[in-house]
Amino acid sequence: MQLELTGMVLAGGQGSRMGGVDKGLQIFQGRPLALHALDRLRASGLCRQLVVNANRNRSAYEKLGAPVWSDRPTNEPIGPLAGFLTGLTHCVTAHMVTVPCDSPRFPPDLVARLSRALIDESAEIAMASAPEQDGDGRWHLRSQPVFCLMSTSLRDSLEAFIRQGGRKIDRWTDQHRTIRVAFDRPGDDRTAFFNVNTLDELQRLEGLTP
Repeated sequence: MQLELTGMVLAGGQGSRMGGVDKGLQIFQGRPLALHALDRLRASGLCRQLVVNANRNRSAYEKLGAPVWSDRPTNEPIGPLAGFLTGLTHCVTAHMVTVPCDSPRFPPDLVARLSRALIDESAEIAMASAPEQDGDGRWHLRSQPVFCLMSTSLRDSLEAFIRQGGRKIDRWTDQHRTIRVAFDRPGDDRTAFFNVNTLDELQRLEGLTP
């Protein structure tokens, strides 16, 4: 069995910790961050459609070679769930997988492993989890909720959750059959889910071994 997937790059944030710049258009290794994410999804060979969720600089994102879907205007920020809802509203496939624009090194087999787990566990949602280091230098698995594969049948559930004031991804996903997929196998890159929130972190990411 193979899922029919839409792959969405989430680039709808305000980049507040980066001085308000459009994070997905910042350059990493000579190319925009969002393009790295698109290329990784494309390379999986499992996405029937690729799209970018962005709310500004639409023409710049369109030049990356994928349609751009914008969120509905709201009176308050909703965060990544707005992108989730936009994708679930517009995609024509039975499932959608999301990745953020600010983690250009996410695992090449991300989509395959999330898909397999969702099928094997008869789940509605598959979410990545990955090792993160705490202040004492110890490693712990932590959920990576924006790396998420979900059934598009959950659209109405998400819309109701947002309407009731919900903003936390995991509080919504916990309402459904959700499987967390650990990316901590031998050989997995512990830095693969490193995300860029500041310009200093972007420079740090440039220094990591490809």
